Amino acid sequence: MLLLPSSPIVSFPAKSRVLLVSAPSLPPRRCNSAVVVSAASRDVDSFTSKSGYLFSLSADETDSLSEYNFSRINEMYKKKPLILLRRLAQIGTTFGIWFGLRLADEALERSEKMFKVRAAELRKLLVELGPAYVKIAQAVSSRPDLIPPTYLDELSLLQDQITPFSTEVAFNMIEDELGLPIDELFSEISPEPVAAASLGQVYQARLRRSGKVVAVKVQRPGVRAAIALDTLILRYIAGLIKKAGRFNSDLEAVVDEWATSLFKEMDYLKEAQNGIKFRKLYGSIKDVLVPKMYTEYSTSKVLVMEWVEGQKLAEVNDLYLVEVGVYCSFNQLLEYGFYHADPHPGNFLRTYDGQLAYLDFGMMGDFRPELRDGFMEACLHLVNRDFNALAKDFVTLGLLPPTAEKGAVTKALTDVFQDAISRGVRNISFGDLLGDLGITMYKFKFRIPPYFSLVIRSLAVLEGIAIGISPNYKVLGSTYPWIARKVLTDSSPQLKSSLQSLLYEEGVFRIDRLESLLSESLRTETALVQKPVEGSDSKIVMKQIIAFTFTEQDIYKREILLREFAKGLDAFGLATLDSLTFSSSRPFTSLTEEDMTNLRTFYRLISLFSGMQKAQSEVRTVSKYGEAITPLDEASLIMYQLPSAQEMLPILSILPELPQESQQRLLQLPGDLVGRLVSRAFARTIRRIFL
Repeated sequence: MLLLPSSPIVSFPAKSRVLLVSAPSLPPRRCNSAVVVSAASRDVDSFTSKSGYLFSLSADETDSLSEYNFSRINEMYKKKPLILLRRLAQIGTTFGIWFGLRLADEALERSEKMFKVRAAELRKLLVELGPAYVKIAQAVSSRPDLIPPTYLDELSLLQDQITPFSTEVAFNMIEDELGLPIDELFSEISPEPVAAASLGQVYQARLRRSGKVVAVKVQRPGVRAAIALDTLILRYIAGLIKKAGRFNSDLEAVVDEWATSLFKEMDYLKEAQNGIKFRKLYGSIKDVLVPKMYTEYSTSKVLVMEWVEGQKLAEVNDLYLVEVGVYCSFNQLLEYGFYHADPHPGNFLRTYDGQLAYLDFGMMGDFRPELRDGFMEACLHLVNRDFNALAKDFVTLGLLPPTAEKGAVTKALTDVFQDAISRGVRNISFGDLLGDLGITMYKFKFRIPPYFSLVIRSLAVLEGIAIGISPNYKVLGSTYPWIARKVLTDSSPQLKSSLQSLLYEEGVFRIDRLESLLSESLRTETALVQKPVEGSDSKIVMKQIIAFTFTEQDIYKREILLREFAKGLDAFGLATLDSLTFSSSRPFTSLTEEDMTNLRTFYRLISLFSGMQKAQSEVRTVSKYGEAITPLDEASLIMYQLPSAQEMLPILSILPELPQESQQRLLQLPGDLVGRLVSRAFARTIRRIFL
């Protein structure tokens, strides 16, 4: 649904009767809810008449289409074989003629000349085939990286240039559904729809009671029967493909998931409830506008909501609002799991005061907590090139069967993703990853769980909108900071375990991975209210790092840091002792390789907490002549480069700015470290005496 700037509206005084501008000579006529308007009616629009899907339904049949149920739909159309055969013939001949013309163009070597013509013909035939095919085309029309520009331009017209149906039919439906004359509901209403889509059309009106300007969405007659018939056909085709063994995924379940969402989208009362929930969860995000729903004026076929004016996001060059949309979308997926599953360009507006308005809440998805955590783990392991863990994530997400050979899958994933990841997280394209994964998915019998198809579509469409504004935009690269922050701050046992596994590889602490997570998480703020944090602002860096680790729910992260600081301080003490006792008669250090690793980690942790740049925290391990330096020389160099007491003073200066809880836990740190150091020194002494 696209709400356009204000259009002329019809005004009428209270108690007056509305004259239908679209058909003034016709007497007011009410629609029987149990009978769909006949295709021969003079009020049927070209969109509906060409689709040819309107026919009479009994009251029981109408009720059976209130929600998606394949068994009921199948039984209903078994009794209407001629309608089913007619529809199959229409679909087959429509696509057959178009593909035949494309083949003829190839044979006559006129493909380039006729390319634009065929694109326009494809758009027209999709309109003729009806709502289901329009919805499918809308989904792919947001991927400029996949669809040729000429076809993209044509398919984008499907988002807001569908022929409207009769205003008389629409006004009668409003009166039937709400049980009142239209002049008692509205003091003003537009004589023609301001926008028309495949499922319904929108009028601008003013509520008589409150005077609020609203959008009134009215459902297209017969649309449920049309969607039911086409999903039945698509599901049978999916079953045939499955039996032929051409796909590993349960395509029937994918069609069922899509159809279930589509039927929910046709329940406008459910959409109103979705809009209320969406507004409650995400309406407070900076520069996000979610219109108010008027449930007292809404039914399953009529929806009244706050009027919003603006331009389609894809038509304005506003990368900031794209970023807002990306942040809001990942907040939906990763924070609450309630997400907008139909984010095509027509559902995003840039309001005239610079906000991002979300429209059309019919198709929503629910991402369960365990799947949200699994998705974040997969992104985390992908970025950190832990392809063995990524293979396990795919099993958790239901993409791979538990019986899959993990070793072979890990090798295949490494081959697929290695080059993409080597370019850096900020250059990873979500669309490219999916394309690269295609062959591997088929080889190892990847499955696409029904829930995942909506998530993938949501992300792919979002990246398509962004690419239309900025060709080099990468959704995953832009959202990884949110994932990094979530992993560092979430109390989920699954994410805690994932962080532990990520930071320790074969028992060795990976300080580089901690640095990467902190660096990425500091690129943004949770409320999208300020610019990314620059590494040179050491005070901000220190404050945020301490905030990550010194709260009550971050005990496990604090334990990790205490353990590594204690190991580093122990190694630092040994190195200090070695430097004091060094002589020509004792030229070797007592530091083991483990001690040296701990000393290097200690140096980088101190550098991290003091806000030093990463480049400055690297320790030179070769001499200026290219030779490896000795452990004792390296230890001396590390000790020399450690920040001085004066350089560490900024940590004390931020103490008053921290929450009281964090201050107390930070002040307890020295005592905790001393206890761990004593235990470690005692254990080492016992080892050296008895081993």
